[in-house]
Amino acid sequence: MAPLIALVSSFLLFRFVGILGWSYFDDWHSSLQGAVAIMFLLTASAHWGKRRSDLIRMVPLSFPRADLIVTATGLFEIAGSIGIMIPATSHTASICLTVLLIVMFPANIRAAREGLTIDGKPVPRLFTRTKLQIIFLVSVILASPIFDTLSS
Repeated sequence: MAPLIALVSSFLLFRFVGILGWSYFDDWHSSLQGAVAIMFLLTASAHWGKRRSDLIRMVPLSFPRADLIVTATGLFEIAGSIGIMIPATSHTASICLTVLLIVMFPANIRAAREGLTIDGKPVPRLFTRTKLQIIFLVSVILASPIFDTLSS
């Protein structure tokens, strides 16, 4: 749930500072891009901290070197967070983050089905996790520059 809270709260914060006059965040689209970046930076932080072993356990057993996969996905999340904020790379970053969410979903399915935990807390049930995944996917897709024209 922390990624959802980060996404929503940072979106609201960016909209608020945009209303107060920070012109970069004066529309929903740039605020959403910032919120997506914050969400992925938060999720990336788990790839190296005390939750790392929990994430490694989530990787389906059919994949070799789960530790390298967790490291790589964390690096991809950081790169996507940066890329989505740069106009020249925003479109590519949104595509890559969309693919990343889809590719990582089997780990979430495994975690939900096996009742795994992250930081001692149970992962969301599969139905809840699927709804969250849809919210994250829609957010990343809407953060693409393709939807920037809707800001006007």
